Amino acid sequence: MIMENIKKYYRRYVQLIAAVLYNCNFTGFVTGKIYKGDTKGLCVPGLNCYSCPGAVFACPLGSLQGAIAKSAYKLPIYMLGTLLLFGIFFGRLICGFLCPFGLVQELLHKLPFPKIPKSNFTKALSYIKYAILAFFVVAIPLIKLMPGFCKFICPAGTIEAGIPLILMNGQLRDKIGPLFSWKVFILVLCILFCSVCYRAFCRFICPLGAIYSFFNPVAFFGFRVDKDKCTGCNACIHVCKMDVEKVGDHECIQCGECRKVCPEGAIGFCGKSGKASLHKEGGKNVG
Repeated sequence: MIMENIKKYYRRYVQLIAAVLYNCNFTGFVTGKIYKGDTKGLCVPGLNCYSCPGAVFACPLGSLQGAIAKSAYKLPIYMLGTLLLFGIFFGRLICGFLCPFGLVQELLHKLPFPKIPKSNFTKALSYIKYAILAFFVVAIPLIKLMPGFCKFICPAGTIEAGIPLILMNGQLRDKIGPLFSWKVFILVLCILFCSVCYRAFCRFICPLGAIYSFFNPVAFFGFRVDKDKCTGCNACIHVCKMDVEKVGDHECIQCGECRKVCPEGAIGFCGKSGKASLHKEGGKNVG
């Protein structure tokens, strides 16, 4: 029974472990102080606010904006190399397994509210995140020399850092202004939308997911379809809650839910060998 539960919820366990590893400065949640040790110079793969009291690593998206703002129009080689490395190896597998805010969104979606199904409209909305990437992550840091997405939008930063720090630090509470109120408003909207629409932030807003999506089709690790076994029934597309057109495309978060419904066992996890690893699940072979 224990092994069956582990197998059934293995992705959830990986998400929880990643969230704890990213934020293992537990004393920070008591003192309200931001960890500034040597590991803060390193980035984790998923979205996780640098200013979270528990964070022991940096956020790749925040670091990219900071590097662009400080680069004086020079290429931020370190951050581009870091994102390139994460993207080539994992693509949006990071979204499905290694992003704490992705876990938060999935838990919010379990709340008993009416759900908005995916459609051509949600598919069109999924392209908004690329505009946000261009404007808030690249243009504003270049022009205004500030991290535009972190400052004006990021709900992960508000829930992980802004609110905890305000609650634990009286001096910060005295400095609350319109910008913080705006960020809380964005967070409330995000919570509401994620409650009725699966991973709404991830699908429509997240610029980090937009970056990793470019690498998704060619990433070293990920779920792939064995074309020799696939019959084109599209069961994988119908069961997927993301706005995908096929397994492994730019919207696929590599969660692996599609493999559970494939009647031909044509979907499996692909690693360095390039061969999908298939195993039995349910009554049929599925990868």
